[in-house]
Amino acid sequence: MTLTRKGPAIDFTNGRVDMTHGGGGRAMAQLVEELFVAAFDNDMLRQRNDQASFTVEAGRMVMTTDGYVISPMFFPGGDIGSLAVHGTVNDVAMAGAVPIALSASFIIEEGLPLADLKRIVQSMAAASKEAGVPIVTGDTKVVEKGKGDGLFISTTGIGRVPVGLDISGDKARAGDAILVSGTMGDHGVAVMSQRESLGFETTLKSDSAALHRLVAEMVAAVPSIHCLRDPTRGGLAATLNEMATQSGVGMMIYEAKIPVRPEVHGACELLGLDPLYVANEGKLIAICPADQAEALLAVMRAHPLGADAAIIGEVIPDDHQFVQMETAFGGKRVVDWLAGEQLPRIC
Repeated sequence: MTLTRKGPAIDFTNGRVDMTHGGGGRAMAQLVEELFVAAFDNDMLRQRNDQASFTVEAGRMVMTTDGYVISPMFFPGGDIGSLAVHGTVNDVAMAGAVPIALSASFIIEEGLPLADLKRIVQSMAAASKEAGVPIVTGDTKVVEKGKGDGLFISTTGIGRVPVGLDISGDKARAGDAILVSGTMGDHGVAVMSQRESLGFETTLKSDSAALHRLVAEMVAAVPSIHCLRDPTRGGLAATLNEMATQSGVGMMIYEAKIPVRPEVHGACELLGLDPLYVANEGKLIAICPADQAEALLAVMRAHPLGADAAIIGEVIPDDHQFVQMETAFGGKRVVDWLAGEQLPRIC
């Protein structure tokens, strides 16, 4: 929409979101124009339509959508804005796809400081620009105080799968190798460190990052990758269980080979948590033929986002579709689905 007459300048330093910012009038138009359009500026968004129109190359497309309700909204290494971009870009990339565009929907609670909203939007814009994936359309709603917990963001992403790739969670086969791109649990512990009720401090930062460029190098070198998945909510354990169920196989992982930072180990021991179930936002799991595992590992370790990559296990035949782990002491245990929820509002 085009503004013909503006109201008073928006006070992004001391002002707060109120119901007029979602009411469809001048205040809403001004917020959209001065904050969202200014931050996310690109040719498609500048058209100010209720949809984005763009040309794509022929081929198979992928689409994903996600909601972000993290508490707190700001944490070491990121915030809800950058997280929304990274998480959706990564979901597209886990098909081996090249992300093309994002949409974003904001549900804002009345009373949210405009300074916080601006900081989040600018962080989201920076993450989008760094990833090279534009936010091309969106929506803004304001809900009454007490009904929104600050801010919820929903994003949708689309991407194009290069010809010849067929990566899916149902393609793991007995004998395949299981790799991770780095240390597990960083994001969850970083978020915990900001929760006042925990009174826990650490210098650890969230691993939140866009993984599509790492994935592009991986699939270029090893196009025979069977599965890719980012172990977000529920961590490594939940994600491996998902893929084992999808593929109808079992998995064996080795505790001694799973990279976990000492700070994460210490925090989890203190809080009675298992780092295998703690969320990540900048790591991936890859499953590939065993004879390609070392080549894939070398490519991953050569990229900054895969420097701590490791081969952590293998896919095994198992009609029960169990994920098992050989412990550091030589025993074995089942790594089951998470019962209940370890931590609320991690992503």
